[in-house]
Amino acid sequence: MSAMCFNGHNVEGISHQPRPVRLVCFILSLMAMVLTAAPAAAETVTVFAAASLTTALTRVAEQYEETEGGDIALSFAGSSALARQIQLGAPADIFLSANPDWMDLLQAGDLIDPDSRIDLLGNSLVLVAHEPTDHVDLTADLDLSALLGPGRLAMALTQAVPAGIYGRTALDTLGLWDQVATQVVETDNVRAALALVALGEAPLGVVYATDARADPDVHVIATFPPDSHPPITYPAALLYGPAAEEAGGFLTFLQGPDARAVFEAEGFTVLGD
Repeated sequence: MSAMCFNGHNVEGISHQPRPVRLVCFILSLMAMVLTAAPAAAETVTVFAAASLTTALTRVAEQYEETEGGDIALSFAGSSALARQIQLGAPADIFLSANPDWMDLLQAGDLIDPDSRIDLLGNSLVLVAHEPTDHVDLTADLDLSALLGPGRLAMALTQAVPAGIYGRTALDTLGLWDQVATQVVETDNVRAALALVALGEAPLGVVYATDARADPDVHVIATFPPDSHPPITYPAALLYGPAAEEAGGFLTFLQGPDARAVFEAEGFTVLGD
């Protein structure tokens, strides 16, 4: 802009520029200074997170945007699907998995910053029903097949999605898997399994306790013993990318008191104390 404002001084140092021209040049120069000094717009932080975090993380992100002014984009799916998308180059800045295995896979591929990795949350596993039903004891003596009748047991993918993996392990440990293996209907993520029960498409389902709290159309009829499956742990980590600084700020926020209050209100256990 300043290139448009020519020096109008003569050899005696007296300006020959008319006053309006000098005023315009001053304004243009000032605008150039302001634009040059203006900070670059903050990068949007893209978070890939396990589907079971949908309710809680949405609330936390909204809180962060209101208080910190950042811009958070959330993508929810099964942890296995998200990890594979990241392997294929999907532009994520933070990954929150519902179990350590998929985070381990990305770390082995040098796709996350290992120094940023934390165990953020814990959860528990429950058996839910569409209809209000008496509580049952999850032991080898339970006739789970009779509870199902001709219906299906909704679960997330038992070979890939953490909720499904935990669920099958728990049923195996309790000696119940063989009873119901042929009646299991598998879904891409745990929220989809929850929806089948909520809609009455499946009479029973295995989901996280936090999922059950998120839907009034399901009823918890049993909690799986903690020793029937590995601890349910949600690790979080930064991925390498242009929004690393902003992503680090959000990851720090996830460990703070405001986020903690939301996570605990949704039924998660906050780890790392």
